Amino acid sequence: MEQTNKDQAQYEKMTKTPVSKLIISLAIPTTVSMLVSSIYNMADTFFVSKLGTSATGAVGIVFSLMAIIQAVGFTLGMGAGSTISRLLGQQKQKQANIIGSTAFFSAIGFGLLLTIFGLAFVDGLMHLLGATPTILPYARGYAQYILFGAPVMCASFVLNNILRSEGKAALSMIGLTLGGVLNMVLDPIFIFTLGLGISGAAIATLISQCVSFAILLYCFLAGKSITKLSVKHIARTVGPYVQIIKIGFPSLCRQGLASIATVALNVNAAVYGDAAVAAMSIVGRVFMFIQSVMLGIGQGFQPVSGYNYGARKYDRVRQAYWFTVKAGFILMTSLCVLGFLFAPQVVALFRKDDLDVIQIGALAFRAQCVALPLMSLSMPTNMLMQSTGKSMEATILACSRQGIFFLPLILVLPQMFGLLGVQLAQPLADALTLATSAVFLVRFMRKLKVEEQEAKAQEAQQSHEIDAEPVKEI
Repeated sequence: MEQTNKDQAQYEKMTKTPVSKLIISLAIPTTVSMLVSSIYNMADTFFVSKLGTSATGAVGIVFSLMAIIQAVGFTLGMGAGSTISRLLGQQKQKQANIIGSTAFFSAIGFGLLLTIFGLAFVDGLMHLLGATPTILPYARGYAQYILFGAPVMCASFVLNNILRSEGKAALSMIGLTLGGVLNMVLDPIFIFTLGLGISGAAIATLISQCVSFAILLYCFLAGKSITKLSVKHIARTVGPYVQIIKIGFPSLCRQGLASIATVALNVNAAVYGDAAVAAMSIVGRVFMFIQSVMLGIGQGFQPVSGYNYGARKYDRVRQAYWFTVKAGFILMTSLCVLGFLFAPQVVALFRKDDLDVIQIGALAFRAQCVALPLMSLSMPTNMLMQSTGKSMEATILACSRQGIFFLPLILVLPQMFGLLGVQLAQPLADALTLATSAVFLVRFMRKLKVEEQEAKAQEAQQSHEIDAEPVKEI
């Protein structure tokens, strides 16, 4: 028997609970964990900013490195999670175990490679990521410890995404939240009390990541997850690896391009001094926090979409998508207004003594606030494509925001408008991404309607064949 009673109950919950109630129940813990993760990223920036403008810029530089690590973790995690949610929707437990185990152990392996090569070439890597001579010593001290944690960080992303794909967002929230809170507690102790400076912030991050990993792994070892992880379940054929990479490739593009985009942003901002690099670093960290609200809602939507698409309940997929868009629009518009009004005050929280940082950061912050409501459609559309296995469409959309549109804009606009071009590149890229998402959405909804009609026709045919069978005499 492939499913236990507990697993069957989870299947019933994911395919029969009203979608609005289901998404909210999954989105709340996911959003909380995303917010806490973003808060401790901002906490690093906040405490490190007390060490000076160059140290603040170093956080932005190393953020590009963390984006590379996240790219590996998200690729394997999202690829496994999306596939697992559809397999569980089809009630295929054994295949889900294979996908989960393959992704988990692959993440550890890739993370170790990042550690080895990153530490071997750390100075060159920091220069490549946009570090100026004054920022480099801080960036090096921060990056070394982050690289040590690469295997744990990559594996944690996989564990987190598997739990979410099963509809068990509360379990993933516990691991991420406790780790994030620990990070915020340790930051001032390590940086100031122990006098470790920027390295102390990195050590605090490393310890908190290890704690989060241990908690998430315990959920699997204690049997609280549906998917079972084991070395014996690692795929011996290439098929599962291809499936994971194929579905996770949009996340690789999204995170990889986010890293490249951050490097391009830092390089172009560095032309205008450390204050510009620091300002854009602050804006980036704060917007990661704001966008985590939309990301949390979207990640609450993804397992609902994947489960029900796998179960061929296409009307629920459609309902779930539009509920996510409406909820996201209300929240993003509200945050847009608040952020626009208080942009200088927000930036000043990090560098109140540097007027250049405040002036540069406030304009960039307000420009990105204007584009916030656009994410309420573009982000769920990307997640819709990925959760339903539409890898090509998901990949194109994942590449759009910080690749196809942002990279050309960040190269061209500064040449035309100077620092203003650096500040406006991201919001303009967001507007173009919205237009692209709308095109893909229309095509998907048309195809979904066809699939829905075909499924109903098959069900009607099967029902007719059952009715037509002669009753056997006993």
